[in-house]
Amino acid sequence: VQVVESGGGLVQPGASLRLSCLASGFSSGSNRMAWYRQVPGKAREAVAAISSSGVTTNYLASVKGRFIIARDSAKNMVYLGMNNLKTEDTAVYYCHAPGLGLWGEGTLVIVSS
Repeated sequence: VQVVESGGGLVQPGASLRLSCLASGFSSGSNRMAWYRQVPGKAREAVAAISSSGVTTNYLASVKGRFIIARDSAKNMVYLGMNNLKTEDTAVYYCHAPGLGLWGEGTLVIVSS
């Protein structure tokens, strides 16, 4: 039972990225799923979450309108679309299944000119 993130990288301010979270051993479509991020020396913070039904989403105030969380239950995937990236979005991004206490290893996003 695990989640594995991918899709991070180095981009310039204003660019877009899509992070992917592949769940295995459980159905991500039946669970609330979330994305967190962490900068060295700071606490991990919740960026976005999607309810098990997919009806409800929540976002960190600073990413609202720029980031979109979505799921593809058939592929057992959860995505984080990130648009108009800013330097302050630089962090390691983690996929999290709260109900199962699962965390991935993280994928690094660097936004820099």
